[in-house]
Amino acid sequence: MATASDMAAELNEFRDPELARGLVRTIHAYAPEHATLMEVCGTHTVSIARSGIRALMPEGTRLASGPGCPVCVTSNHDIDAVIALCRVPGVIITTFGDMTRVPGSTSSLLKEQAAGRSVQIVYSPLDALKIAQDNPDRQVVFVGVGFETTTPLVAMAVKRAKALGLANFSVFAAHKNMPGALEAIVSDPKLQVDALILPGHVSTITGMHIYEFLSEKYHIPGVITGFDPVDLLQGIAMLMKQLHEGRAEIEIAYRRGVDPDGNPVARAAIDEVFETCTATWRGLGPIPGSGYRMRPAYEEFDAMKRFNPEVELTVEPRGCRCGDVLRGAMAPNECPLFRKVCTPENPVGPCMVSSEGSCAAYYRYY
Repeated sequence: MATASDMAAELNEFRDPELARGLVRTIHAYAPEHATLMEVCGTHTVSIARSGIRALMPEGTRLASGPGCPVCVTSNHDIDAVIALCRVPGVIITTFGDMTRVPGSTSSLLKEQAAGRSVQIVYSPLDALKIAQDNPDRQVVFVGVGFETTTPLVAMAVKRAKALGLANFSVFAAHKNMPGALEAIVSDPKLQVDALILPGHVSTITGMHIYEFLSEKYHIPGVITGFDPVDLLQGIAMLMKQLHEGRAEIEIAYRRGVDPDGNPVARAAIDEVFETCTATWRGLGPIPGSGYRMRPAYEEFDAMKRFNPEVELTVEPRGCRCGDVLRGAMAPNECPLFRKVCTPENPVGPCMVSSEGSCAAYYRYY
C-alpha cells in the first residue's frame, strides 16, 4: 500500500523542473509555425496563468482560454432568475460562493443579501438539504451551476430529497455539459482553434469518448490532462506532436485521474434525474442539448416550476466583453474595461468574479 510520503513524491514529479524543461523543448521541436490551443477548463486557465506556461510557448503559439468556468458561462437571464427566486417570500437561496457576486441585470445575490434576503453559501448540495431539514417552515433553493463534475452530486441530492419526502427543497438547474459548447467553438471559422486541452475534472465523469467527434468530424486533436505544470506541458507536447504528424486523435495525459470510460455510476445518476435541453451560454448563445432540466418524475424539485417568479427584463452589462473572452476571441487584457473599470473588487462581468474566470486569472498573474 502506498504511503503518504510515496504519494507526495509521486505528485512532486508533476512539478519537477527538469521534466518541465524537457517537455518545453519537445513543444518547441514539434510546434507548427502558427497554432491556437484552447483550454476548456477553468482550473487549467488558472494553472496556466499561475505557472507562467504562456511565456514558455514558441512564437506563433497562442494559448486561448475557453468556456471552462461554469459561473462565467451562466447567462445573465439565469442570474436574473436566481435573483427573482431570492425575492420570493420565505425562500432561502443556497449557492456556491462565487455566484453571490456575479452581477445580473440590476442586482446580485450579494446585494439581495444586504437588502435582507436570505442567501447562504454552501459547499455541497447536501449542505442545502441539511438546511432544508433544519428549516421546515422555509423553502430552500439550491443554485445548481456546473458541468458534468457537479451535476451527479445535485442529482443525488434530488434523489435523497425525494426519498425523504422533503417538500421544502428544490433546485434551480443551470447545469451544462461540454460537447455542444466545444462543437460551437471548433465549428466557428473566426476562432480557428487548432487543438483542445480537454478538462480533467469533467473527464473523470464523462471519459474520453464524448470528445471523439472533435477528431472524427472536425479533425481537431484533443488531450485530456491534469492540473500541475508537468501535466499541462505534457498535454501541450502531445498536442504539438499530433499537429506535427498531421494526426487528430483524443488522448489522455491524465491516466491517474481519468479512465477512458469515465464514471458510469455518476452518469447514471445524471440520466435518472435530468434530461438534456437547450441551454444559453454566455458568449455562445443557445446550444441544443447542452443543458439539463428535471425529468417529469423529479420536476416537483424544479424551483422555477415550483415558484414561477417574475424575472426582470435581461440587460447585458455595458462594455463587458466576457462573452468574447469565453469564446477565445480575445484575451481578457484586450477588453477596454479590464483593470480600468472591471476589477475583482468591482466586477462588471462574471469572468472577473469567479476564481476560475479568465479575467480574474489575468488580473492576478499578468
